[in-house]
This record gives sequence, C-alpha cells and structure tokens, in this order.
Amino acid sequence: MSSALRRLGDEALAALIRGGFAVVKALGPDRAGAIGAVAARILGPLTSANRIARENIDAAFPEKSAAERAAILRESWENLGRTASEYVHLGDLWDFDIENPGAGRIELPPDSIERFVRLRDDGKPAIFFAAHLANWELPAVAAQRNGLASAALYRRPNNEAIARDILAMREGVMGTLIAAGHSAPIRMMEALDEGLHLGMLIDQRFGRGPKVEFLGRTAAANPLLARLARRFDCPVHGARAIRLPGGRFRLELTEAIVLPRDAKGQVDIQAATQLMNDIVAGWIREHPGQWLWQHRRWRD
Repeated sequence: MSSALRRLGDEALAALIRGGFAVVKALGPDRAGAIGAVAARILGPLTSANRIARENIDAAFPEKSAAERAAILRESWENLGRTASEYVHLGDLWDFDIENPGAGRIELPPDSIERFVRLRDDGKPAIFFAAHLANWELPAVAAQRNGLASAALYRRPNNEAIARDILAMREGVMGTLIAAGHSAPIRMMEALDEGLHLGMLIDQRFGRGPKVEFLGRTAAANPLLARLARRFDCPVHGARAIRLPGGRFRLELTEAIVLPRDAKGQVDIQAATQLMNDIVAGWIREHPGQWLWQHRRWRD
C-alpha cells in the first residue's frame, strides 16, 4: 500500500473513532461507563485476551475458588469497559476541590493531600510509579488539574491520525506527555532536569528488563524508573486510583519509598525494581478485579 493510501486509511479510521468519541461524550461519564462495562462484559469473553486474563488470574490466585476467579475476570472486563468509555470524560471526572474535599466524585485521603501539596510546592523533581488499576489515567489528571508540574510516559498508537487525536485529548488534561520509544529515556531525564514530576506505569512486560517476582511468578520488568532514581537521587512515590461505587474514585499517593541501596550507597536497580513491583502487586491483591489482566505480563 502506498504511503498516500495508508494515510487516507488512517484518516478514515480516525474519523470513525472521532465519531464514536462524540457519541460517548454525549452520553456523559456515568451512562457511558455503564454501557462500556456491559459491552466489555459481553464481548470481552469472546476475544483471545479472555483466555490470557483467565490464565493469569488462575495462576495468581490458586487459593481462590473457580467462582471467585470468574468474578475477578468479569469485574476486570467491566473495569476495562468503563475506563475506555471514560477516556473522553477525563476532564469532567476530575472534580476534586482541595478546599471542599468531600463534595465531588473524587476523594483523596488527608495524608495523600498533604504529600501532594508538599511535592507541588517544594520546587524539586520527583518520580511517580503507577499501574493499570481502575482508571489509570486519573493520577496524571490529578497532577495537571492541581498545579503539579508533571510529565508522563504514554504509549503512542501506531495509526498516526488516531495518535494525533488522542494526544490532543490528553494534552489538555494530563500535562506534558512523553511518547514511549527510543528517545523517551532522554526526554524523561530532561523532564527531571527541569524539576518536573515524572510518572510512569510499571506493570507491563519489558522483555529486556531484569526478572522480578510478581504475583507469584517471574516476570520481566522495566528498570527505567529505578535507573532514573539512581541518577537523580530524587524521591519516588507510588500513585494509584481505586474505583468506588457510584462512579466515584479514591486516589492515593504513598509517602516517599525508601529504595534499597548498594554498597556504594547508590540505588540498587534490581532491588528497587523488585520493591516497586511488590507494591503494585499488593495493590492488585487488594482490588484484583480492577487490574488489566488481559496482557501477557509473564510471557517468556
């Protein structure tokens, strides 16, 4: 296919997706999320990803009954459907008012608010690790909407037209965005040099990374945040969203993680990567139905 035809096809597909986004936007976040949950619960089990998710859940929770594992799988599909439907509503979902913290659909514990304000106002860089839990875009939205100078790594779609549209949607609510790729580590270092707060999802497979124990099995992990923490010696925090009943969310920000260090006093890359993955695994065990089980995290 010529480049001109390829571009035409990309634009046509992007136009269809824009139309779908417009429909979802018109529904509002609550109705769109409910419809997305039902659609994913029905259609998800028909895909090959369902087998991957089921095998992952079975391996992670051998102590649970078949009915309990089936419930986790069903909830995971529902969460994925809700998250996809909420994508165009990210700005509307975020209604947290630090002066009136109990008024909206977003809640933050007092200790997380205190940590957030301290990080926002100290003028120093920091690193945040997160995972594909609940609506995993919300921590980046929280940073941007509350004045925390931040940058986040994201995976760019292969379709250039779709990538352009999604970037336009994200930029208004998520701060500086760094596309994953060969130049990403350099841009992430530049962000920390500029004093930004850098966020990254760490719970997907990274084939060239060190091996860690994750939910009872060995998995390849991305050591990039540990390397950056070693280079910049800046604080590292965990950030997560928890989906609550009634279309609500709780966001939590951990205190700075004490990273393991080697005999020279520098951050130990292997041990720090393991520690961050241990924290994420603990989050998943708390709310297993809110994680993205539908990917090959433990692929050889």
